[in-house]
Amino acid sequence: MAQAKKGDIVKVHYTGTLDDGTMFDTSADREPLEFTIGGGQVIPGFDAAMLDMAPGEIKVVVIPADEAYGSHSKELVTDVDRDHFPADMELEIGQQLQVGLADGQQAIVMIVDITDAAVTLDANHPLAGQALTFELELIEIV
Repeated sequence: MAQAKKGDIVKVHYTGTLDDGTMFDTSADREPLEFTIGGGQVIPGFDAAMLDMAPGEIKVVVIPADEAYGSHSKELVTDVDRDHFPADMELEIGQQLQVGLADGQQAIVMIVDITDAAVTLDANHPLAGQALTFELELIEIV
């Protein structure tokens, strides 16, 4: 039976959970994820986990933070004066905002704290710093 290798296009169903068992994503209620192994389309640990799987095979892998979304970087957390936001803008912890960067690019940040004087923004990926557990089922090698 064929086994998945670098360069193969694969279709996979997955369920991702955190250490506490919280599910953060699943393909169970939609089409399987299709990507090229080694193509940089998914996090490195997910990519590597697909190697040598055969269609129909199911496995569970734990992907450490450095092979997922990296470590949580304190340098990507910053306080912004509250007066930089429109006075009538409703701000909530957990809210995501799109902000312009000095180089003209855009970034997604999450509000992690709010005081009368400042809003703390975090530009880390929401899953940065966390090990991720995936149940993977290789549906097909295209």
